[in-house]
Order: sequence, then C-alpha cells, then structure tokens
Amino acid sequence: MRVYLPCTLPLLARVVTAKELGPAPLIGYAVTPALIEWYASGDTEELEYVALTEAARASLRMLAADRVDGVDVPARRVVIAAEVADDDVSTGADLRERARVRLARSIPMEEIAAVHVDDPSAIDDIEAAVAALPAADKGDDDARFTVDGAEAHELLWYATQEMPDLVD
Repeated sequence: MRVYLPCTLPLLARVVTAKELGPAPLIGYAVTPALIEWYASGDTEELEYVALTEAARASLRMLAADRVDGVDVPARRVVIAAEVADDDVSTGADLRERARVRLARSIPMEEIAAVHVDDPSAIDDIEAAVAALPAADKGDDDARFTVDGAEAHELLWYATQEMPDLVD
C-alpha cells in the first residue's frame, strides 16, 4: 500500500541520517476503503492525489507546530511516499479523516518510494499559510483562503537518491 507521510525538511534530514522514518506510531494518508467509498467516481491516481494532498496539509501543520516551538523550519511542505504492507496499516473510524492511517512501526529507507517537496518559489505562500492557520482554525474566511492558497502549489517529485541533496 502506498502511504503518504507528512514531514518537514529538518525531519527529512533525520530520515537521511537514521535511514528510517520514525519512531512509531506514524500518521499517514492512503487510499483507504472509506476514501474509496466517499470518492466513488475517482480512479486510483485521483485517490492517491487526495491522500498526498491530505499529507501536505498535515505537513503545513507540522511547520506551524515547529514555529510555535521556536524551531526555525524552512517553509516548504514535505511528504514522504512509502510502500508498506497492508498489514502494517490501520485505519480509523472517523469519517472526517477518510484517508488517515496509522503505522505501528518505523519506515526503513528501503520502503521509501519518493519524496514530494514544495518548490522554493512557493515559500512566500507557505509562510503566509503557516501564519494564517490559527485564524483559519477559528473560522476566519480570509485566513482559510490564504491556507487553501498553499494547495495551489504542486509538490515536486524527488527520487530517494536525491534526498541528501534536498537537506543540504
């Protein structure tokens, strides 16, 4: 099963050094039965894009959390795509989180299929989205528009052998 795991560039650097994403448990996003049922007309590629988008939203929240904690994190969303055994993935019952999955183990480098990262040209919009998240969560429509604007930027695809170059 392809699982999309939200990440940040500093966390990706730790993955490169440790040769695994962890520790468990890990939250990711995948094409789940609930997502398939909800998005009945979509093909696998469209459903995987939905899961990737959910992971990118979670990455944005990770950036915001790091900023609150005083960590200087580059404003680029990162999503790790991994191929894991179906038995290693559990889904929840919350229909608002149709694509959300939980992994009870770390993901070794061999299971990482690719990495998706914002282009540097997206940094200003990602910075604005991170700053707008608290107001968006409180229902501010303008802030929600700013946060949604981050999704206008497609994440770029990188092969696993390019991961060290991304974090240098």
